[in-house]
Amino acid sequence: MNWSLLSTYLIKLSLSAFLGGIIGFERESHGQGAGFRTNLLVAIGACLMMLLSLAIADLYNQYTVNTIIRHDPARIASYAIASMGFLGAGAIIKGKGSVRGLTTAASLWLVTGIGLSVGAGIYLPAVLTTIISLIVLYPLRFFRQNITREQYTILTIKAATIEDPLNKIKEILACCKPGLQIKFINYYYDKSNDFIIYKIRLHNKDNVDWKRIVEPILGLPQIKAISWEEADVP
Repeated sequence: MNWSLLSTYLIKLSLSAFLGGIIGFERESHGQGAGFRTNLLVAIGACLMMLLSLAIADLYNQYTVNTIIRHDPARIASYAIASMGFLGAGAIIKGKGSVRGLTTAASLWLVTGIGLSVGAGIYLPAVLTTIISLIVLYPLRFFRQNITREQYTILTIKAATIEDPLNKIKEILACCKPGLQIKFINYYYDKSNDFIIYKIRLHNKDNVDWKRIVEPILGLPQIKAISWEEADVP
């Protein structure tokens, strides 16, 4: 038993678990499915893949280019990075108008690189990468919240056909939220039940306090129900 080699393996695997766990803890606290344990296991697995690559290279280092055996220490590592794309794809969820989970998928890919680096004995870049990643994930999250971004919303309004309230609805939207643009309006008229449904596609560049908009619209006597949902980005 080579105790020196065993202690090296233990240090590398433990360091990979520690660095991957730190990034995973942030993802866990952010409510992501691929959190603490997932990132920790990915880091350990990546480190093991690199240790395996190096071990195979040492095992067959007596063979020269004149033999039929070829060994490439980077081959297993490259496949570990490529295969992480499948796991990262599972963390990505596409919703109406947005794609969620990209940061989690990127963190899994990053943790794989950290584990491979530790397995190769490149400790300092792995530690520095983890520190920079934590800066990106923690402080820059609050900076991101202040970035103005475009939003698209479908406002669905059910109204009685006593009187067409559309003009009043437009006035309320313009008054309560300047800059809120109406892109198009769809109509659905139910003659048997005597009501009409408006689907209004709205566009804005900052957050909307929907309570300020919904309450005045619900105050109109013709309005029976109202709802809103995230719309696809054109």
